[in-house]
Parts: sequence; structure tokens; C-alpha cells
Amino acid sequence: MDKRLAELHRERGELLRRITAQRASLADQLAPLQKASSIADRAVGLMRSGLQYLRDHPVAIALAVSLLGLRKPARSWRWLQRGLFVWRSWRTLKAWLPQTFWR
Repeated sequence: MDKRLAELHRERGELLRRITAQRASLADQLAPLQKASSIADRAVGLMRSGLQYLRDHPVAIALAVSLLGLRKPARSWRWLQRGLFVWRSWRTLKAWLPQTFWR
């Protein structure tokens, strides 16, 4: 019985060493993905903070849009139509897809 227990302990030690080596290898292999993921996280955070700024300062958006509208009305009208199309498409798509998709 002691022989069997000693063999099990030896096998356990070997398995633990293999696990440690595999974890180290996996960490080395995933390093580039981790860097890309951190860049994407920063980009998403920057975008969210920008959107929050726009939500907090609607007057700035209104001034920018009205200045563009006064400066180049034909171009502004075309962009307004495009924006309206995108917004309507988004709402239609959001209503069509199940709610669990958006969470």
C-alpha cells in the first residue's frame, strides 16, 4: 500500500509540474492577445467617455451642427438624411432582433 501511495504522490508531483509548465506556456502565447485586448479596452473606454461628454453637453453639439448647417447647407442636408436613415435602420434592427442579443 505504501508503494502505491508513493507512486500516486510521484505522479501527482509530475502532473503539477506539467500543469505549471503548460500555464507558463499559455501565458507566453496569449501575451500578444492580451496587449491587443488592452488596446481595445482603452479605445472602448475613450469612446464611452466621449459619448458621455456629448450627453452632458448637448449645447456644444447643437452649436457645431448649426455652424455646419449655416456654412454648407446642401452637404449638411445630405448628412442629415443619411443620419436619419442610419438611425431608423438601427431602431428597426434593434426591434427585430431579440432583446438578449443587446445585453
